[in-house]
Amino acid sequence: MPLVVVTTSPRVAPGLLSHQAWQALRSGPVLTGDAAHPQLPYLAEAGVEVEVVEPDPRALAARAVAETVVWLAGSGSERGDEEFMRAVGHAAVAMADPPLIEVVPGSYDLPGARVLDLVAVMDRLRTECPWDRGQTHESLVPYLLEEAYEVLETIEQGDHQALREELGDLLLQVVFHARVAEDFDVDDVAAGIVDKLVRRHPHVFGSVRAESADQVNDNWEAIKAAERAAKGRESALDGVPMGQPALSLAAQLIRRAERAGAPGSLAAGVGQGVARELFDLVRRAGEAGLDAEAELRGAARAYRDRVRAWESR
Repeated sequence: MPLVVVTTSPRVAPGLLSHQAWQALRSGPVLTGDAAHPQLPYLAEAGVEVEVVEPDPRALAARAVAETVVWLAGSGSERGDEEFMRAVGHAAVAMADPPLIEVVPGSYDLPGARVLDLVAVMDRLRTECPWDRGQTHESLVPYLLEEAYEVLETIEQGDHQALREELGDLLLQVVFHARVAEDFDVDDVAAGIVDKLVRRHPHVFGSVRAESADQVNDNWEAIKAAERAAKGRESALDGVPMGQPALSLAAQLIRRAERAGAPGSLAAGVGQGVARELFDLVRRAGEAGLDAEAELRGAARAYRDRVRAWESR
């Protein structure tokens, strides 16, 4: 006889189970070791009786020899009670006539489901942790900048394993700010960027044709210009964050202005002395397809390595 293990994801609303899971739950006595399992009320409503028992690997394996038994795995993970089920497997293997163990996914995570865990953790931290509870948008700014630069550093170093961790730290800052906000939440943030991406990719989500990256970029800029006009923004430079590093700021201003059709002569002779030379270098870097900020950072890293080599002599 089989032992059927039904697993569920805590990130999927209870009661939403696969057809295969419902069939399994009606195929024999259903047991669980989780008296607070969120599926229990929905199973009771559907007429499925569930017996809450003390988890006993040997007893469960032995019972499955005589009859089909369905085990409703705990709701803490979509993979179920891993340690308990491992013990059940060991107990079954040790038996002379071991039962067949079959795992049936009742529900499982879609891509992005673990973000729900982050939202839940952030809610709890904001409620129960004095430090997290006391943060504001303003107090979190240094951490946001720090995490963004750490992401940049891992990309420059080609350390993709570290990149995963640093992206998580950066994602935390997004969720943290959304949790601190009083007039919107993380769903509003996600909805806003989803709407924007769909709106600015009519060649994917609409009927517009775009055969090249340049055409995609032209469409993007045209849509952005229409959005600025709808919001009452008159300048192509509206929305450029002036607090960013100077090299990237200059590059973004030049790029925005050129896309709006501003003559190149406007970038000539800006500022005085070193500032004029720096601005001209940024303009020339852009013409060459280079990122002035990234180029200078590369030179700075090379200088750092030279200094460290000199120090180690």
